[in-house]
Amino acid sequence: MIFSSELIKGTLKTIVLKLLADNGKMYGYEITQRVKELTADRIQLTEGALYPTLHALEQEGLLTTQVEYMGKRVRKYYSLSPTGKTRSQEKVTEFSEFLGTMRILLGLDIKTA
Repeated sequence: MIFSSELIKGTLKTIVLKLLADNGKMYGYEITQRVKELTADRIQLTEGALYPTLHALEQEGLLTTQVEYMGKRVRKYYSLSPTGKTRSQEKVTEFSEFLGTMRILLGLDIKTA
């Protein structure tokens, strides 16, 4: 099952911030491929969704960029700013709490340790 774009849209900033927190610097295509790999193709990010999100995060001061030249190609790498590192942790915590609340709201089985 591939998840709807509605669900992905609401979580895309959190996904990107977490990936960059875990992997350091990444370029756009690398982010899309890592998401596909980690989710067994259930989440497939499009360039039309990813790049506006990257640009928004950059404008918010959460990302820094670095351009590298690969022969004739230019590759733009994104990494977390110090503020981005803090915000990444906050977004992951917020999303985790949201998931717990949704499980309760929807009456889904909550496993306890």
